[in-house]
Amino acid sequence: MYVSGYKIATATNNSGAYVLNLKPGNYDILVQLIGFKAINKNIVIADKSIKADFVLEESITQLAEVTIKPDPDRAHYIEFFKSYFIGTTPNAAHCKILNPQVLRIDYNKEEGTLNVKTDEFLIIENKALGYKIKYLINDFQYDYNAKIVYYEGYPTYEDLEGSNNKKKKWAQKRLEAYNGSAQHFFTSLYNNNSFEEGFVINKLIRKPNSERPSDSLIMANIKRLSKAQISLTGTLRINSHEQDSLSYWYGKKNLPKGISILNSTQISPDTLVHQFNKNIKSIDFSDVLYIIYTKEREHETFANRIGQSISRPLDMPNYQVSLINLSIRPVYFYKNGSIYNTRSMLYEGYWAWEKVADSVPMDYLPPTK
Repeated sequence: MYVSGYKIATATNNSGAYVLNLKPGNYDILVQLIGFKAINKNIVIADKSIKADFVLEESITQLAEVTIKPDPDRAHYIEFFKSYFIGTTPNAAHCKILNPQVLRIDYNKEEGTLNVKTDEFLIIENKALGYKIKYLINDFQYDYNAKIVYYEGYPTYEDLEGSNNKKKKWAQKRLEAYNGSAQHFFTSLYNNNSFEEGFVINKLIRKPNSERPSDSLIMANIKRLSKAQISLTGTLRINSHEQDSLSYWYGKKNLPKGISILNSTQISPDTLVHQFNKNIKSIDFSDVLYIIYTKEREHETFANRIGQSISRPLDMPNYQVSLINLSIRPVYFYKNGSIYNTRSMLYEGYWAWEKVADSVPMDYLPPTK
C-alpha cells in the first residue's frame, strides 16, 4: 500500500488491516497485490481519523490469438517519452528506466498525439537525487500540434542505498531540486512567506497583435502575388510593385500572433490567496502569473534551449522564470504544496522544463536553516 507522491508505504496484516499516519490533506492511496489489479482511492483527511476500505479484484489475463508485430518506431517513441516525462535537465542524464517493457505506447497520427500508459509500476532509478521512483502512469499525452505535454499517475519514492558521502550529495541535490520548484512556491504561498522564500509574483497580459492580419488573409495575398508570368525563355518575371507587396505580406506573416505586456507591479500573496477551509487554500486570477525565483539562476542548459526560456526585462538578471496559465479555476492547494486538480494549470518556462528527474516527494522537508 502506497501514498502517491510520498515516501510513505505500509503493508496490511494477515486480516487485511492497515494503519497510515497522515497529516490533514488530500491523498491518493494505491493498493497493489500480486495476482490482483492495482486499485487507487482518493481520500481527504481533515482533523480526525477516517476508515477507508479497499476491495481488490483478481487479475485474470486472457490470451487471444493475435499476431504481435514489432514496432520499428518503439525505440524512438521511448526516447521521446523519456525527454518529456523524465526531462532533459542535468539530473535527467542520471536517470534510468529499469523496465521500459511495461510502457504501452500509442501514436495517433490523425490527432497528432503520443499516448503512454502502464498497467504496472514503471521503475526509474534516479542516481542524481538518490531515489528509486515507482510510477504507475495513468495518462501521458504529448500534443505535437499544440506542443503541450500532460501526465498524471501515482508515483512513490524510495531512498537508494549509498555511502554517507553519497547521501550528503543527494541531500544537497534534493534541496536544489526543491528550491524554486512549483512545490516550493505553493508551500510558501500557503505559509504566506513566498517573498521571503525568494518568489516575486507579477502579471503577464497577453493579447492578439493588432498589427498582424489573420492567417487566411496573409496566405491569400501571398498566393495571389506569387503568381507571375513566365516568359518564353522560362524566366520568372515579377514587377517591382508586386515584389514590394509580396515582401509586405511576408513581413506580416513573420509578425508574432500575440503580444505580451509584463506588469512589473508585484502582486501581494494576501490579494492572491484565499482560505477555502481549514486545510485548503486557493488562488484565482486573470491573465497569466509571472513567477520569478530570485535565489537561483537559470541553468545554462535551459538558457540555451530554443523556445523554452521566458522573455524578461533587459535589466533583470537570469533568474528562474515560470508562467502559470489557468485551465480550471480556482486552483486548490494544500500546505505541502500539492495541488487538488493537476489539470487546473499549465506551466511554461522553468517549471515546464523540470520533470520527474527533478521531483522530490510531497513529504520532503528542506533542512532547517
